[in-house]
Formats: sequence, structure tokens, C-alpha cells
Amino acid sequence: MEYRHVTLFRPFGPLMKVKSEMIDITRSIINIIVPLAERTEAFVQFMQNFRDVCIHQDKKIHLTVVYFGKEGLSKVKSILESVTSESDFHNYTLVSLNEEFNRGRGLNVGARAWDKGEVLMFFCDVDIYFSAEFLNSCRLNAEPGKKVFYPVVFSLYNPAIVYANQEVPPPVEQQLVHKKDSGFWRDFGFGMTCQYRSDFLTIGGFDMEVKGWGGEDVHLYRKYLHGDLIVIRTPVPGLFHLWHEKRCADELTPEQYRMCIQSKAMNEASHSHLGMLVFREEIETHLHKQAYRTNSEAVG
Repeated sequence: MEYRHVTLFRPFGPLMKVKSEMIDITRSIINIIVPLAERTEAFVQFMQNFRDVCIHQDKKIHLTVVYFGKEGLSKVKSILESVTSESDFHNYTLVSLNEEFNRGRGLNVGARAWDKGEVLMFFCDVDIYFSAEFLNSCRLNAEPGKKVFYPVVFSLYNPAIVYANQEVPPPVEQQLVHKKDSGFWRDFGFGMTCQYRSDFLTIGGFDMEVKGWGGEDVHLYRKYLHGDLIVIRTPVPGLFHLWHEKRCADELTPEQYRMCIQSKAMNEASHSHLGMLVFREEIETHLHKQAYRTNSEAVG
């Protein structure tokens, strides 16, 4: 749990070492904040990952769940209580909001629900799978008053398409591979981020004028870019976005709807896989012709 942080500078010439220092992250608690509405099955899977990584391995985590609506709330309470009884884990907060889901609002509320002073926060979605190594990357790349961390997530494609040649897709743990046909680096996504509570509150948090799907994450990211803090943006191997079906609501603005459809298309499969689906009839026709020609030559 002790790292050496080396700062390098490369002008138009040889590499120069600016400084080298030891960083101790043993005391850094991470408050993982998850906004949620319904999707209780996904929450069961999330808590399995949380139990394995945060409770059994890392052990310096607080979980804040901000739940919207009443439907499914009792199930979420039951899941959390089950984890508490099995693992003797009590470092969690459940905030219930009887209103329509709004991710930015949920994260704002979750950040303010913490009443123990400064803390490192990881804004996370229920369909995110992370490793213990990622949590250390979170600690190393965020610093109060200096740095915020925006990791690039590896987003998995629809397993029904990726593993179409198998009867059932393999377990989630076996799908977590960085391959061109299994997923892509979500370099246009800014939802998963590690930042300190003081920096988040100082910059004003999420813009509550943004309604519906998308947009609020980009607004916050741009505020940091135009501010005084260093924004660290890099792909992280231990952070995966699990595939789930997207629904683009009719009430979205034209710009939000376009973004949603674009995201939906990119999440489905690789370019080559989608191409094979689009030209399926043409391929099948060709195979039928080839088979007919082969049979005719055999008979002749």
C-alpha cells in the first residue's frame, strides 16, 4: 500500500526527472456513491463485486446508495442487510428519494450525505465492475485541491452477440477481457470519476438544469477543465462497464436523443460484428449458392 510517485518531464529533448516521492494511501477511505432506481437484479451483481473487492480485499470503503422511488426499495434494503449480516459490514448509507431518477441529483445528494469532513469519492453506476487495483488508482490519481481523476472505462458489448456461437454467454468474470470484439474503451464517457468532496462542492457539483439522459457528466468535466485543478484522464484496466439494454426516452431533447442512440449503437457490438448482422441475408444467400454449386458439381 505504499507507492513511489515519479514526476517526469519530456521537453523537445531527453527525459528529465523532476521529483520522486513516496505516497502512503493506507488511510484513504473511498466513499463509493451509486445512484439507483429499480434495477435490483443489477444491484445484486454489483454487491457481489463490492463484497469480493471492497469488503474482503480493500476494507477501506464506504458505500452510499441514493435510491429513487419506492418500487424496489425494500429489495435494496434487504440486499444491504444481507451483506451486513454475512460480512459484518456496516459502512454504508442508504438515502431514499421519492422522486424521478436523476443521476446528477443523486450524486449531489450522495456527496452531501457524508458528514465526516473530507473524503475521496468515486461516482459509480450499478453496472460497473471494478477491481482492487482500480481503487488504488483512484487514490493515487486524485488529490484535494490539486487533481481529479476521470478514468476511461472499458465497455463490454452485448454478450448475446459476442458469444452467439455458444448456447449461453460465459459468467461475467470470464467476459472481462480487453479484446476488440468484446468491448471498447469508452473515451467519450465521463460518468465514472474519483474526486475529493471539497473539490466537488467548491466547483458547484452537477448542473441540476440538465434533465434526462446524459450531459450532466460532461458539464462537470468541462468545469474542471476550465478550473485550476489538474484533470487526469487515462484508460484503466480494472474498470469495466457491463452491457445492459438501453432505452432512449421520447421526452429527451433532440441532442440528448441523438447522443443516446449513438451510445446504444456503439454498445451493441464491434463494427465487424454489426456488419455481419446487417449483411446476414446476403451472406446466407451466398452460402446457399455455394452449396448448390458444390452439389451440382458432385452430381455431374
